[in-house]
Amino acid sequence: MNKKSLLIILLLVLVIILVFIFGNNNSTSDSIKFKKEYESLNGKVNDNGKEYRSISISKSNPIKYATAEDIVKMIDNKETFAVYFGFSKCPWCRSVLPTMFEVASDLDIDTIYYVDVLDIRNTLEVKDGEVVETKKGTDGYYKLLEYLDSVLDEYSLTDSDGNKVDANQKRIYAPNIAVILSGRAEDLTTGISDKQDDAYMKLTDSMKKEMYKKIKCTLECLDKENTICEKKSC
Repeated sequence: MNKKSLLIILLLVLVIILVFIFGNNNSTSDSIKFKKEYESLNGKVNDNGKEYRSISISKSNPIKYATAEDIVKMIDNKETFAVYFGFSKCPWCRSVLPTMFEVASDLDIDTIYYVDVLDIRNTLEVKDGEVVETKKGTDGYYKLLEYLDSVLDEYSLTDSDGNKVDANQKRIYAPNIAVILSGRAEDLTTGISDKQDDAYMKLTDSMKKEMYKKIKCTLECLDKENTICEKKSC
């Protein structure tokens, strides 16, 4: 074999290796980004003096970042998928995430889209007994409210006297885990245990089991062969 042929072979091998490396990095970059984003708060204290719950996330987690507009487009395209709405500083999100990933692994779900809702949602406050919008949400957020209306809960706030005031609109909470079947919002859960009344409290085995059941009940709807969710574990 002459030097020219050997050089060509070496170049081809190098190209194959680079394609493998960069292709693999592209497929896992969102997973690693998510892991770093959430684990970076482990052991840190928030503005209220509360320590963030420490969580460990696999670098091969199924997260894929998406915008509100991405999700809207996927719904318009009649796609089937799961989406997690949350943000890294959300204490309730940090409670349910490890269980969500456990369920996803058990159900062989390889992709869960992630929309950070912290900055895209509107802000509502009670003033003089009425709910007013003090900050507008993004166009994509309002479109999501429209598309997810059938699975979202009504939103209410509490005034300074402790009275409940209806906002007369719905809201995407953090966390919210939703399943879309053929472009239709089929099911949604927070995944939070009914026994958990404090976002920072220690999670018992009983709470974790309830969280697992709630999240599985929603994510097992993710069946590309069906257009109607058949509840199995609820």
